[in-house]
Amino acid sequence: MTTAITDLYPTRGATEAAVPRQDPVVWSAPGTPGPIAPAALQAYERDGFLAIEELITPAEVAIYRAELDRLVSDPAVRADERSIIEPKSQDVRTVFEVHRISELFAALVRDERVVGRARQILGSDVYVHQSRINVKPGFGASGFYWHSDFETWHAEDGLPRMRTVSVSIALTENFDTNGGLMIMPGSHRTFLGCAGETPKDNYKKSLQMQDAGTPSDEVLTAFADRHGIRLFTGKAGSATWFDCNAMHGSGDNITPYPRSNVFIVFNSVENTAEEPFAAPVPRPSFIGARDFTPVR
Repeated sequence: MTTAITDLYPTRGATEAAVPRQDPVVWSAPGTPGPIAPAALQAYERDGFLAIEELITPAEVAIYRAELDRLVSDPAVRADERSIIEPKSQDVRTVFEVHRISELFAALVRDERVVGRARQILGSDVYVHQSRINVKPGFGASGFYWHSDFETWHAEDGLPRMRTVSVSIALTENFDTNGGLMIMPGSHRTFLGCAGETPKDNYKKSLQMQDAGTPSDEVLTAFADRHGIRLFTGKAGSATWFDCNAMHGSGDNITPYPRSNVFIVFNSVENTAEEPFAAPVPRPSFIGARDFTPVR
């Protein structure tokens, strides 16, 4: 006999619906040792994000930048289904599952400065739900509209609970003008179920231009009025950790200055993906992993 799974976060229905978060933000017990200091962990719990000025060193940045440049210029990588092409320039915009393509980025995932913080926040062993490198060249690279990652991961990948954390590590400087990450502080405490059904193979469109799973202008205005908006800037090597349900987005980059980063999503091994909660079929495993092997 199959036990029905309770959906704590219904979405993709006839109307939008905001509900309080049903899960902890920090899952580890108070006083659990780890690389994040107690005050910083409390700030993460309150705001839904944690900015670190230097997660990796300038020398390491140079190594990872060279690897990023190698990957996006490789014709085989460009032809791979894991690569997303920028609609305007036809340049490579994103390469998914980069920790399986590149041993250098695989080593970064295993780095205790990275995975140790994920374990501390999520209170368990973790696996990589998604990894990618993002390239946002100057002069017109498009941004990502406001959204909660968890809304998509719940609806289309089948993650049942909010026990997932992302880290964006800057490989170029993030100015206040080149399309940086924006987050609404505290928005992670409210789940916004979006309106509208999930189209078949929605991921093929949404990775270039989002539609399903995007909030209305009215709700976004209310969220922004309540929470405000924080824009993240920083040198190459800086990092931003943020909760899976934080409302975030980024603008177009019309400056001459590129913005590139490596993006890793860690999920608890106690929160593995099930069947999608609001989509016909799961997205491909290179976008939403079905291999739940813990990072070691």
